[in-house]
Amino acid sequence: MKIRKFFAGTCRDALRQIREEIGPDAVVLSNRSVANGVEIVALAEEDLDALAGGDMPTHRPRPRPAAPVAPIAPVASPAAAANDIAATSAFAQSMMGELQSMRGLLEEQVAGLVWNDKQRRSPAQGEILRTLLAAGFSAQLGRALLEHLPEGSDRENGLDWVKNALKRNLPIMPNEDELMDRGGVYALMGPTGVGKTTTTAKLAARCVMRHGAEKLALLTTDSYRIGGHEQLRIYGKILGVTVHAVKDATDLRLALTELRNKHMVLIDTVGMSQRDRTVPEQVAMLCGAETPVQRLLLLNATSHGDTLNEVVHAYRSASAEGGGDLAGCILTKLDETTNLGSVLDTVIRHRLPVHYVSTGQRVPENLHVADREFLIDTALSAPVTGSPFVPSEEDLPAVVRGVDPNYSGLFAPAQPSGEACFG
Repeated sequence: MKIRKFFAGTCRDALRQIREEIGPDAVVLSNRSVANGVEIVALAEEDLDALAGGDMPTHRPRPRPAAPVAPIAPVASPAAAANDIAATSAFAQSMMGELQSMRGLLEEQVAGLVWNDKQRRSPAQGEILRTLLAAGFSAQLGRALLEHLPEGSDRENGLDWVKNALKRNLPIMPNEDELMDRGGVYALMGPTGVGKTTTTAKLAARCVMRHGAEKLALLTTDSYRIGGHEQLRIYGKILGVTVHAVKDATDLRLALTELRNKHMVLIDTVGMSQRDRTVPEQVAMLCGAETPVQRLLLLNATSHGDTLNEVVHAYRSASAEGGGDLAGCILTKLDETTNLGSVLDTVIRHRLPVHYVSTGQRVPENLHVADREFLIDTALSAPVTGSPFVPSEEDLPAVVRGVDPNYSGLFAPAQPSGEACFG
């Protein structure tokens, strides 16, 4: 008779040892928790008789059960069960990690094969993609463009096609005359430091030149920034325009009621980070006014694409909660940016019409109506060579995996009418 003890970290490991050393018909007699694991006592099935009756005559028939006796299931203690669960969870996580690693490797290999095939059919695709990335456009937008690039295009023809596709899908204000003639109430919103007060003054100057100072009024909700209110008052004094300060929704309603005879009212709002929880409150204040307020979001052209994307999401979500949507956007600090593609990529993805662009601090000279030709040509003129942020030819296969659904329907061949392809 051979009664044996097995020690392991978990019940699973101990049972595996028993099966390997005694066999699948081993019978477990007992188990208990010990330091650093469990102890299981087991023996072979043929040794059961010796355990039950001591030394028995060999001629006595051995009783046999009518059916095979199943091994006794171990009763694990709570600590052992917890160890077993932890070991199972760790094993599952390890397997998931291995599967994800294999999936990533397969995707990379497939992407390389697809890219090599595209390069064979259209060798200029690599140069065109690197041009887009150097301009600041995202890899997702680059992939969406390459999906529709005519086969066999050389670099020159391919870039011409890309420029036209971007121009068709870049939303801009249809006509400044219509905006100025229509008038109304406009609120300029955006994060801190984006240039809201200066842009408000520039826009006010354009309105004064068309309709006169008596047709315009300026409001400010910026009571936080030191000197913010005074800065707008200085601009208003130069233009001969009255400036009013409002603190809450009640003040805003009263001010807009008093100014209902004005052709245009511009509101300079307090700058708020896109992560500020009070952004919805500011939007709700503007939406709560009895007079409709059109909201223009200011986007800093020097910001990273992810930051711009987050800004639009935050202010658009707040606008949806308050009612309505953003009327459009104004691009600022174009004179300070190296890669204009990031901000253009953002407005294309979100279909956010560009009304004006700001190219400096001078009022009102440095505010211009958005122009597709200027914006796209300026973006694609960024140098490709010498930048540490532009991937090499060898890195491009990893960049061209899949197409972002946000660009679904964009960049298809131009419609016969020549209209933009906006899904």
